[in-house]
Amino acid sequence: MSAIAGHAWLMLRLNFRNRLAIIYGYLFPLVFLAAFWVLYRHEPDPLFAHMGELLTVTALGGACFGLPTALVAERERGVWRRYQATPQPTGAFVASVVASRYLLLLSAGIIQIGIAMAFGMAVPGDPPGLLLAFTVVSGAFIGLGMVVAMLAGSVPAVQALGQCIFLPMLMIGGVAIRVESLPDWAQHVAAFFPGRYAVAAIQQGMTGGALHANWFGLVALAVTGLAGGIVAASLFRWDNRRRRPRMSGLILGVGLWLAIGIVAQLQGRAVMAHDWPDRADVGGPERYVEAERVRPPPRVAAHAAGTGSGSARGLRAASWRDVQESDIAQVAFERLPPDAGLVAPIAPRGTLQDGAVAAQIATIRQALAAWPPAREPDMLQRTRNYLAVAAVPDLLQMDPLEQHLPWLIFDRLRQDIPPADLRRIFYWIAMHPDEGEDSAIGQLAMLGLPAVQGPTGRVRERIMLYAFKLLGRLESRQPAG
Repeated sequence: MSAIAGHAWLMLRLNFRNRLAIIYGYLFPLVFLAAFWVLYRHEPDPLFAHMGELLTVTALGGACFGLPTALVAERERGVWRRYQATPQPTGAFVASVVASRYLLLLSAGIIQIGIAMAFGMAVPGDPPGLLLAFTVVSGAFIGLGMVVAMLAGSVPAVQALGQCIFLPMLMIGGVAIRVESLPDWAQHVAAFFPGRYAVAAIQQGMTGGALHANWFGLVALAVTGLAGGIVAASLFRWDNRRRRPRMSGLILGVGLWLAIGIVAQLQGRAVMAHDWPDRADVGGPERYVEAERVRPPPRVAAHAAGTGSGSARGLRAASWRDVQESDIAQVAFERLPPDAGLVAPIAPRGTLQDGAVAAQIATIRQALAAWPPAREPDMLQRTRNYLAVAAVPDLLQMDPLEQHLPWLIFDRLRQDIPPADLRRIFYWIAMHPDEGEDSAIGQLAMLGLPAVQGPTGRVRERIMLYAFKLLGRLESRQPAG
């Protein structure tokens, strides 16, 4: 044990003499920390909400670049040959390497969390659970890093092999891009990558959720580390001379790695609900009305065909003032996305516990009084403008603000517009998501919200859904909160 500790201490000292190892182990994570803060600065606590991704990048970069860079550099200089001449067994040497790298990853993670808290991030909800999750994640990535170290014959080769793991893990492995946002085929592929399980486990430790609920992810990470260790052992060499690998170890290690993804597919864990559905997923307004609607008059049908909207299909009224009770009665509110889901969520009224979000909503409430789109004389367009305030945070995944802000919009609209008119307007907006103008979307910065640039089709989809949902509140056909 003393030999392992002594060699681990030596490895730590040598690591701090390697500039590349320092860059990948400490500077690299801080760059990602700053980048995530800039990208998600509109959220109440952006670093807390994305610490799962950040700490995963820290472990991934340190294990897949820092670890093999230091090991291969030593092996190139012949240092490992000297280790081989010592009386210590190979297992003790490997154990000291793993222990020293874990301590380096842990110190980098602590620094990252400390800096984030210095900039206002909340305290992790479950520190012991977070430590356990990070330890399992580190073990999985250290196993992968050892494989890279055994395959690479030079430091430049480490960079190339490390990128082969690092970039796919970021892009389609559920690290930089959330799994829910990936297309189905990419989610199936991501089931074979440990990144998605690492993000979920660490984020659960941050929020204080029950870590045992994510048992499959923890097992998948442990198996990944074991598989990496087996493959690395089959490729182990004391110098840069190529040696024939042990095929039994390669087959067993690769088999364990493949088994993770296969089990995830069989258990239905691979594909998750999408955060950013396409128009085909949300559907048009016709999805949320009964099929046996009265056919629209020819003039209305011709207008719909001319605009290419299709949103007037099944609507008999020529304007919002002509909407009838029978029109509203045909809305199938039960077909709408659930309030607790990822699309157009609405939390039960009175459940907001986050003081920062409550303060943000209070700021928006005060700013709405002077917001020009809220003074629009046309009640129909004014309602669209208000609904955009709820739609944009939903699209930008500003959780938990997106769940509670709709109540502010609902209350303001009920104050500004007579109830009889408001229910007709809600219905008209829901059935005509492509009408109206979008200038209010670009003026959200006045409310402390990010302004949306570019195509606004998805914002209109969310406006449609919130119009349907708030109409359901007026009709007492959805939860009133």
